[in-house]
Amino acid sequence: MVTGNIHSIESFGTVDGPGIRFVVFVQGCPLRCKYCHNVDTREIGTGKSISVEQIVSELKDYLPFIQSSGGGITVSGGEPLLQMPFLTELFKACKALGVHTAIDTSGGCYVDAPFFHRAFDELANYTDLVILDLKEIDSDKHKWLTGLPNKNILAFARLLAEKKIPVWIRHVLVPGVTDSESDLDRLGKFIGTLDNVERVEILPYHKMGIYKWEALGLDYALKEVQPPSSQDLKRAYRLLRQNLDEGLVAIPE
Repeated sequence: MVTGNIHSIESFGTVDGPGIRFVVFVQGCPLRCKYCHNVDTREIGTGKSISVEQIVSELKDYLPFIQSSGGGITVSGGEPLLQMPFLTELFKACKALGVHTAIDTSGGCYVDAPFFHRAFDELANYTDLVILDLKEIDSDKHKWLTGLPNKNILAFARLLAEKKIPVWIRHVLVPGVTDSESDLDRLGKFIGTLDNVERVEILPYHKMGIYKWEALGLDYALKEVQPPSSQDLKRAYRLLRQNLDEGLVAIPE
């Protein structure tokens, strides 16, 4: 019986892929993002041990809503790619039911090594969509923000393009950190080199997860940073859009 380390499950997700999503949040992440709103999912090797069969049994209760909305299952986290054998078996079972599958990942655990490629090649056979978080295009800033440089993450984005796996790109706009004109221009140009991107979203930085940091006795380094204004978001969208096909990036009204 294949099991995964699971943090929690959301049965009616609406922001983690198309339609109504059954969202599984796995436990464990290699990044240490300063603004993480799921900081309680960071610790690796903990969480509830839940089998593929248990998750699929629960998902079946929501199939009418998922299917009528054009939805599916999304595995988020934490970092799903830390548990690829589990994820592969879960997605196999979901595809047998005709359920659309998506991974929400930072790409932060990608390594250019045979063991990773073998595992991901199999997982890719059952994956319909990857939601990829590109947190910062400048590698030094990325390391300050997340604890790791972004070389492997950008390489993973290129791997997804080579495999022609549909991708949604997400970028969290943090004022004073990930919103510089030069970085957004570079990010747009990088995304423009990928021919598998279906959608680009800018997510406004928020502080809704601070209470989790405080509950865990952790220092939240971005306390003084305020969420971006609507004008900040529109500016960022325009900077990205100038390097991309118009249909990929929709400027909010």
